[in-house]
Amino acid sequence: MIGSGISESDFHANVTRRHCIAVLLAALAAGTLPARAAAPAPKLLVLGDSLSAEYGLQRGSGWVALMTERLGRQLPGATVVNASISGDTTSGGRSRLPALLQQHRPTHVVIELGANDALRGLPMTMTEDNLRAMVKASRAAGAQVLLVGTQVPPNYGSAYTKQFAATFRNVADGEKVALVPFMLAGVADVPEAASLFQADRLHPNERAHPRILENIWRVLWPWLKA
Repeated sequence: MIGSGISESDFHANVTRRHCIAVLLAALAAGTLPARAAAPAPKLLVLGDSLSAEYGLQRGSGWVALMTERLGRQLPGATVVNASISGDTTSGGRSRLPALLQQHRPTHVVIELGANDALRGLPMTMTEDNLRAMVKASRAAGAQVLLVGTQVPPNYGSAYTKQFAATFRNVADGEKVALVPFMLAGVADVPEAASLFQADRLHPNERAHPRILENIWRVLWPWLKA
């Protein structure tokens, strides 16, 4: 026994505990505690078609470029790789994605494809299958996924229009990924829509892309922070 009512083992345990506390306090005072490793800055890969590839626009005026500028201000260190190609379909994106994932190793993947599938009359089951495959491939590579949905003009018929829009929701719900329901909200569905499109009436002009960014940013920013 050491002292009154204290065993030798308890005495040594108390000495050890006090020593550890003293060392910790000294390290805090000296600022020598090892810092937590900082989370890597996000790297976004955007896989899209002409709506993301600045078709017919002055370079730097499309929504991806505008997003990159905003990220630079609000999330320094974040980088964006725009791998969008005008005319691309979900089949094209699916075939290109593995090499892009291996080359760039993104932390986040934004998939904006499907409009050209509809314009070409491709089966919606194929579009949905391709979107699911791209989501799975991105997650297998360690990336989070944001799906950007779009809609087709009403002249395709109400049934087809609803089914096409539901394709993106089905994939997002089934694969548990974030979704922008309609990237052209406030652009294609407003009375002044004609003034927001290029002469072909298919591609938004420079005035429209800030609106497109706002539609995407409302989902993208919480998704990135999460």
